Amino acid sequence: MKEINPKETKRAEAFELWMSSPMPMVTLTKTFNITHLCKTSKKKGMKLNMLLCWCIGKAASQIEEFNLLPVKDKLFKYEKLAINVIVNNKRGGINSCDIPYSDDLEHFNSNYISLTQKTSDSCKSIEEEDSMIVGTSAMVVTELDCIVNQYTDKFLNPMVMWGKYRKKCFKTLLPISFQFHHVQMDGGDAARFLETLQRVIVEV
Repeated sequence: MKEINPKETKRAEAFELWMSSPMPMVTLTKTFNITHLCKTSKKKGMKLNMLLCWCIGKAASQIEEFNLLPVKDKLFKYEKLAINVIVNNKRGGINSCDIPYSDDLEHFNSNYISLTQKTSDSCKSIEEEDSMIVGTSAMVVTELDCIVNQYTDKFLNPMVMWGKYRKKCFKTLLPISFQFHHVQMDGGDAARFLETLQRVIVEV
């Protein structure tokens, strides 16, 4: 992670426009066809949530705006990416767990299993401080059409959220909400990420 001069990036105008905005977060929602991903989950014996997280990392790694993050009045650039998941711990509470992204699905799966188990057992969050964190939140106890996360200056990272998937006409569908800071990317960049994510979900 290193601080960079916003004026030397293509986000210079966005930085001037949105850095001081009291509500700079934007949320887009898209319904995804995850039929193939569900089949892959059963075929490979892998958790669907893990596969979704890997797909998010795969798609994000192809969008250069995910390397940037505004923090207070500064702009930082990251070289590594990690996916944050919320873990139910053994005491009945929750902790967060950052999982380093890897193009290797098997490697990511191994880290996902070991790190989430460690988080659950220890009741302590695991953080990757030198990585760009893409947050996730899965509320699978009910079907949700859209999720708008709270805005806080303590967490300006992009956030991907979803509820329970639904079956329709032999397809498995899942609405996913994507929240991002307007300094980090524009709506077109976010839409491109969502399109890339659907393509990755179909190809995994």
